[in-house]
Amino acid sequence: MDSHAATTPLLNFIVDRVNIGIFVINKEMDIILWNHFMETYSGTSAEEALGQNLFKQFPELPSAWLKRKINSVFILKNFAFTSWEQRPYLFKFPHNRPVTGGVDSMRQNCTFLPVIDEKNNEEYVCVTLLDVTDTSIYQNRLEETKQQLAEASNRDGLTGIHNRRYLEDSILKEFARATRYKEALSFIILDIDHFKHVNDDLGHLAGDEVLRRVAEILSATVRDTDILARYGGEEFGIVCPSTRLEGAMMLAERVRTSIATTLILYDEKPVPITISLGVAQFNNDIDSYEKLINQADTALYQSKEKGRNCATYYIKDD
Repeated sequence: MDSHAATTPLLNFIVDRVNIGIFVINKEMDIILWNHFMETYSGTSAEEALGQNLFKQFPELPSAWLKRKINSVFILKNFAFTSWEQRPYLFKFPHNRPVTGGVDSMRQNCTFLPVIDEKNNEEYVCVTLLDVTDTSIYQNRLEETKQQLAEASNRDGLTGIHNRRYLEDSILKEFARATRYKEALSFIILDIDHFKHVNDDLGHLAGDEVLRRVAEILSATVRDTDILARYGGEEFGIVCPSTRLEGAMMLAERVRTSIATTLILYDEKPVPITISLGVAQFNNDIDSYEKLINQADTALYQSKEKGRNCATYYIKDD
């Protein structure tokens, strides 16, 4: 008995029952094989699909891209592969995973295999579709977890706003941009006035509540383009990209007024809070972002000397 003849039914059985989508097309893009997986998920039987043009039978396919892919396999006679990360799916098939997975349809890895018949005179391309929906869901969850961890590492645990690490990374990037493109950049540092008295008189829980409320007020007051962070202790910093001194001073005054006029309560009792601010603007004499921060800090110290509850901008000593 011819061993090839004996194995053909077995191969046909495997092709039809394997849990992978398999179909074969010729150079005219007509379907000449359509396995059970393709029948099940497409809703089109082999009887309906065989002999039909792939793109007429399934007009929703990305025809321009898929034709180029298939033709390249015919011409080069080389294997080709497409990952779900490059193109989520070829056929928009349903999947049986929970909707909480965040995937709207089956994710597929696709292979394109050149095939020549026994007489070496007819060429085909065999396309396989592997369901990798689970892999894509797990990968997406992993990426989300990584992003959440990265975000958490940049947040202050008490106030929920960005921390000093994030602020310094941000001002470093903005300083490099301002230096390279000669753009405006300002930095504001602010300090809660007499914060030690809050801790001493009302306790550290009151101090924590004041810090949280100040952070909330600041977050609601700064502009979308500004970068707000807790700099340390009772100090906060605001990076102001594309902002000259005049604009930064206007923002500083708006922030100061918001804090001074907002009622902050602890244990249902008002806690009067004001802030002092220092403002510095990037210029050609500043060769590092640390110097910009130091100038703002010097201006903050001057605000403290003036009696607090005010904003001061840095002026270079003659």
